[in-house]
Amino acid sequence: CVSEFIRVTNTLLPERAYLRVVPELAHGGRTPAGVPVRPQLLGSDPHCLADNAARVAGMGCDGVDLNFGCPAKVVNRHGGGAALLQDPELLWRIVSAVRQAVPAHQVVSAKMRLGFLDDSRAVECAQALQEGGAGEIVVHARTRADAYRPPAYWSRIADIRAAIHTPLVANGEIWNTEDAVRARRESGCMDVMLGRGIVTDPGLGRSLRALDAGETGASTSWDDLQPHLHYFWAVVRARLERRQQAGRLKQWLNFLRRKHPQAQAAFTSLRTVQDPSHVDAWFALQAQQAGHAAVSAA
Repeated sequence: CVSEFIRVTNTLLPERAYLRVVPELAHGGRTPAGVPVRPQLLGSDPHCLADNAARVAGMGCDGVDLNFGCPAKVVNRHGGGAALLQDPELLWRIVSAVRQAVPAHQVVSAKMRLGFLDDSRAVECAQALQEGGAGEIVVHARTRADAYRPPAYWSRIADIRAAIHTPLVANGEIWNTEDAVRARRESGCMDVMLGRGIVTDPGLGRSLRALDAGETGASTSWDDLQPHLHYFWAVVRARLERRQQAGRLKQWLNFLRRKHPQAQAAFTSLRTVQDPSHVDAWFALQAQQAGHAAVSAA
């Protein structure tokens, strides 16, 4: 996994700033399921990024990721994210500085888009990341100008793949196993990164692994998700301010309803709810109804 980006400007952030975004750093840099989590840094100053990368690497993670893909205007206005794709030399300086600051046994990876306004410098940017020392490059197959509008241009990743030897990971518009198969075929990359697609279908990774193994029937049902929804709500209740809690659950339900009709019903029930105690009551009611259904089935 890769964390949400941590913005680095002109200061060395304290460890608590990293723990707030990547609480897994307090547990060996892994999720409760044992998946490594790589903190992602966003900034444009090579020296400041290097100092911060060294600090977070020292907190115990398998590596550090660098964001060269964020399309947000406020980020780009300050020279961060996808705006850096206009300056391959600066990309090289950032990755080189971070690579020197992070211990050799830890990965320095980078995520890029195909470009800023167009994709004419996609290969040049990937080469700069490689020459700077990136050990893995994730390519979101759209430009900043494309934002998140379909389609993703996976075939352009194949052009990059032909020009560099660093391991590449295809990303963008992968919502299901069919998308993943097409992305692999068109990009030439076996590895894919899942973003919004795995938030919408948390079982997508498992489905892909089953597909690779020649198995079927690995789809994740709404019932399968119930323990995870309960766990997620418990974490939200423990970590976020009260005023943020209901909104965070609804944010996930909003993604889930793309795949699960039951998530639409849940989202509708909670759409106007702001009080976390009302969400607690809703979860209790769902558990009660599930228990009655189980008894009836028996």
